[in-house]
Amino acid sequence: MNPHVIQALVLRYLFLYTRTPVRMVELLFWPLVHLLVWGYLTVFLQKNTGDSFPYAITFLIGAVILWDVLFRAQQGVAIFFLEDVWSRNLLNIFAAPVTTFDYLGATYVAGLLRAAVTSTILGVLSVILYSFNVLELRWYLVPFVLNLLVFGWALGMISTALIVRWGPAAETLAWATPFFIQPFAAVFYPVDGLPVVMQAFSKALPCSYIFEGMRDVLKDGDLPMRDLVIASGLNVVYLAAAGVLFVSVLKTARDKGLLTKFAAQ
Repeated sequence: MNPHVIQALVLRYLFLYTRTPVRMVELLFWPLVHLLVWGYLTVFLQKNTGDSFPYAITFLIGAVILWDVLFRAQQGVAIFFLEDVWSRNLLNIFAAPVTTFDYLGATYVAGLLRAAVTSTILGVLSVILYSFNVLELRWYLVPFVLNLLVFGWALGMISTALIVRWGPAAETLAWATPFFIQPFAAVFYPVDGLPVVMQAFSKALPCSYIFEGMRDVLKDGDLPMRDLVIASGLNVVYLAAAGVLFVSVLKTARDKGLLTKFAAQ
């Protein structure tokens, strides 16, 4: 990887937002909507159930914040690619001396920046509006966020590879891919609340161990390290597999001229 090339690609991505502020609406609007909806649902349930409803309901707010880390990391990779498609700049990027790993490195940084912006805002608002501080997760917050970032990057590479393979008609996968796995990801409910068949899919996802771990830490103050090790191991497998898929599809697209489909839009 060439750090200067990665820096240039990331700067171009940032200029799109600084020079067209309306793009920030997409970055901030939906996370705020989700926080307000789940946050006030939490407040409603607490007020109307009293002591019979456990403190664990605040898990919903923590889940919203951590889910957004995964989602924004995935979006950083997928939207990074689509921004070049929409601006008719894709062929210029790949005609330049930009390697696949340079491009991937830039998408990872973009995903990290998107996740950092929205998570910080959501974290501050959750304290102000609901007296929920995500820092209650203590040092566990670091491995949680890192694992969600890595899995988000893997999903981003998969969705981008599918878009490259099937062309512009598959652009909706940039937004849909994370929601394909959300029912199995144990974001808002525990894995054992799922049917047995669905639990098998859930246990194959690294993010399910992270969300379960979040609830364990908030409830008991401790996390089974076995779950964190499993999540990290699965992330290595997913990231490697997604990387192989992305590189393979992009090489085929370059060899067969499939990228011209996007330039002809």
